[in-house]
Amino acid sequence: MRNRVVVTGMGAITPIGNSVEEFWNGLREKRVGIGPISMFDTEDYKVKLAAEVKGFEGKNYMDPKAAKRMERFSQFAVAAAREALEDSALEMEKEDPYRVGVCIGSGIGSLQSIEREHKKLLEKGPSRINPLLVPLMIGNMAAGNVAIQFGLKGKCFNVVTACATGTHSIGEAFRSIQYGEADVMVAGGTEASITPLSIAGFGALTALSTSQDPLRASIPFDRDRGGFVMGEGAGVVVLESLEHAKARGAKIYAELVGYGATCDAYHITSPAEDGSGAAKAMEWAIRDAGAKPEDMDYINAHGTGTHHNDLFETKAIKLALGDHAYKVHINSTKSMVGHLLGAAGGVEFIACVKGIQEGFVHATAGLEQEDEGCDLNYTKGSGVETKVRYAVSNSLGFGGHNASLVVKEFEG
Repeated sequence: MRNRVVVTGMGAITPIGNSVEEFWNGLREKRVGIGPISMFDTEDYKVKLAAEVKGFEGKNYMDPKAAKRMERFSQFAVAAAREALEDSALEMEKEDPYRVGVCIGSGIGSLQSIEREHKKLLEKGPSRINPLLVPLMIGNMAAGNVAIQFGLKGKCFNVVTACATGTHSIGEAFRSIQYGEADVMVAGGTEASITPLSIAGFGALTALSTSQDPLRASIPFDRDRGGFVMGEGAGVVVLESLEHAKARGAKIYAELVGYGATCDAYHITSPAEDGSGAAKAMEWAIRDAGAKPEDMDYINAHGTGTHHNDLFETKAIKLALGDHAYKVHINSTKSMVGHLLGAAGGVEFIACVKGIQEGFVHATAGLEQEDEGCDLNYTKGSGVETKVRYAVSNSLGFGGHNASLVVKEFEG
């Protein structure tokens, strides 16, 4: 017998709001958080737009000295974790800290510190490098810093699977609770990679949109789509065994019931053209949930806005759901917050939970005319008020990584 796992807390730092409430209201209102890049001069860049987090100050979420010893991606993780833990009303002084763990991943870690210190190395020599460079830049420090800040002494690790990082992190935390390795896991993803090197690198790969219209830059499934928009932020949830949550009288938002993970083993950047790998991840997540394809009400698609992703993910949904693919509600949160890379799965999972709570599937903002081959219901317009009992969250990462989560309405 495996433990049932429920969601009892959520936290978000996003380009459309620095709390779950602000983020969700932004999705409902189709607020697009994309604008001109302010973090560096883009004069020599074809890419001019990104989805930046606004008004964030690490010192507002933690001790200022602690904030100075963290790069932006770690600060985002701590901020989102703080909101999630406060939302869960978990009282650590009443918990065995060795039964409360962390799984928060970042696809890249801190490019800011790498760029800054490399410049210093070239200009001033190795003796001038910041002694904290390594612990500032490495991706596992998001999980480590969250554990340190909140005294979480249980299983603490991270998953790095590019754009599937957040979803895999939640999935692996789910498994940790199912199999009794922890009572509580703080899980999700974080990213802060709007930097010169990142924008130049993804731009050279021709993965980024070069549109200068914020409302027509991130337009998944649209015939005029031309790539994704780089975003940043964090999405973190508190997962608990049902037994533990009930014992402490926690409020329960939803139940996480399925997780599937596969690899295309096909290409370093392109999904498998027939969608078979992503389809199998969905199939396995649905089977893990003890459900059927026709039970699914809503899919939060990976939906990046690149030509290959949107077309091949559409094929994957058809393979996984059969005829029901044409009946399920689908959307892309990235249409408003851009692509948060390792954090995407975290914030998109939160969108699924909120959709279940409020009976609402948000619109895919900017979608005007579906492209050839993209012929499913991607929720154009203003969103849909509808009962959501089962929701699927999909993530696909460079390297062929596929991950799907199935979350459902909680029924005691």
